[in-house]
Amino acid sequence: MQRSEEERLYMACRAAYLSVFRSSLVNMTSKDQLCTVLQQAGRNPSQKALDKYWPPGTKKMNFDDLFEILKKENPAEPDELMRIFKKFDVNCDGYVSHDELSRILTSSGEKMSPEEVDEIFSLADVNKDGKLDYAEFCRLLRSTAEQCQTLALEKLEADAKLKRQNFGNQLENPPQSSESQSELSAAPTQSRTELETTHRKDSRSSSRPSSARSRRSSLSTAITMGTGSTKSGRLAEPKSLQDWNHTLMRGCFYLEEDGTIVSLQYRLHIPETTGVYLTIRPLNLSPIPEKPSSWMCVDTALYVVMENKTKEDSALVCFTELRDKEKFVWRGELNAGSYLLMPFTTGCRLMKSTRKTTTKPAQLVYRTQSGELELTKEFKAALSDIFEVIDLDGSGLLSLEEYNFFEQRTSGEKCDEDAWAICKENFDTRKNELTRQGFLKLNLMEANDREGDPRDLWLTLEAMGYNQSLEMVEACPFVIEVYCEDVKATLQAVHLDSGIKMLNSSVQRSITSKAEARSLKGQDNVLVYTYKGESRISSVIANKSSQKVTVHINNEQSKNCVSSRGMSMFAVEVPARTKMVCQHVMASNDQQEWTYNCVESIIPSL
Repeated sequence: MQRSEEERLYMACRAAYLSVFRSSLVNMTSKDQLCTVLQQAGRNPSQKALDKYWPPGTKKMNFDDLFEILKKENPAEPDELMRIFKKFDVNCDGYVSHDELSRILTSSGEKMSPEEVDEIFSLADVNKDGKLDYAEFCRLLRSTAEQCQTLALEKLEADAKLKRQNFGNQLENPPQSSESQSELSAAPTQSRTELETTHRKDSRSSSRPSSARSRRSSLSTAITMGTGSTKSGRLAEPKSLQDWNHTLMRGCFYLEEDGTIVSLQYRLHIPETTGVYLTIRPLNLSPIPEKPSSWMCVDTALYVVMENKTKEDSALVCFTELRDKEKFVWRGELNAGSYLLMPFTTGCRLMKSTRKTTTKPAQLVYRTQSGELELTKEFKAALSDIFEVIDLDGSGLLSLEEYNFFEQRTSGEKCDEDAWAICKENFDTRKNELTRQGFLKLNLMEANDREGDPRDLWLTLEAMGYNQSLEMVEACPFVIEVYCEDVKATLQAVHLDSGIKMLNSSVQRSITSKAEARSLKGQDNVLVYTYKGESRISSVIANKSSQKVTVHINNEQSKNCVSSRGMSMFAVEVPARTKMVCQHVMASNDQQEWTYNCVESIIPSL
């Protein structure tokens, strides 16, 4: 059967992975391993690209992560290496000397060590005359890479054929259901990290339980929801809210390569017990009132935990459960102390697009008649929106702290006080903070540093959620507002390494504390918690047994629904004595009634 382009890419990705690791369930644990697998797949990533794919703090990546990267990283051009060698061939005789190549490779670009240069010559200097026949070297390199990829694919095909002989066609189809170790070890997740990511196609043959035994070990849940409410009847905004002390902070949800969703966290300090009104909503950046930003439909929430500096596992205090138009709100009383506000979105309306982009990348810079570089109008508009997003306090200026959150997001680095002082000397500032115009000039300087090459500018835009048409499609800016009745609270943006873990724990607890546990028939140790909120339904699977279980999820009978998994059927592996978030489900169209109908079934072990 003819394979689609995505299936061929998937097979090539799997072959490359298995040429480095014994199983696709094994995680990559270093940037070097990621580079090796990418090279095995015919890519030649730059150091900046590797830094983007493996940002600081990354401990591991899995096969699904690699597949998402390969969809964006173009294959190395066959003649690219030849063109580079020709630049160094000063005599134009087809050879490069050891000394010349060593001088270049150890002193410029992505520097190599002298030992690495020696290793190249030991392989390619056939005559041992200190010269490299680079045409022959490129041919051998290309031939070896192609042979390795072909052998890996042949081995993969042979293994698949053997599995089909042993188990039938159930395991045949590529991108379908195969969970990685990192997915199994993670308990709940904000998005799709512990389970299948959105590139996996709906597999009815690979994950549907076929035996009567699996059908008996099942549970069915049906809930009908009304049209999306525009105003909650259970919660009234305080009448004197305009007299309450008010503070706000902006932020943004970013969709990562593996489908997970990340954001900053916020520290809220309340000096004494007081009434509090919390809200979170998407931030509209559109200048046209009749045409709001595309992400305004994205659901948002805030989870409030009591900060405990000695423990990662802080206690959940409350979350914004109720809805008021596009806002999600909580009203109550908070005692004096420090709290962490953890922004959350289900991922139902912020997920990777499965559509292939065929449009030509937008132009970012151009040269004027005098030959000077200038930013295009469209790029300036995108940078202006980015400025709004990273201007966390909404002051119209960027402090060093705000700018550093941007730098960490886009490059993984920080700007120190000395560099900031130089920045203030060269770009427009006010009150020691960077203006919008200064921010634009800073990006123009970066374009000039690279002589108009837009590749690094695109890496920045992609990190901020932009596609090649300069549309923000993989991010959702938001604004948090805190009203205190009697005191003035302080709100500060923070980046916590444990933030995702704490948020996952809080989301899981919010579901299990409010939902009734129901066991799968014949499986008393496997429980499903289904929480019904005002605009979403969320479920948690708890495995109390001493062995892992695989649960098949079938949402096919649901109507007008979208799952955070991006598919109607999928499988979940739940480790022994573990709880994990299964899925979040929302209406596809808020203006219509929707029905959640989910059947959870145990898939028997082969």
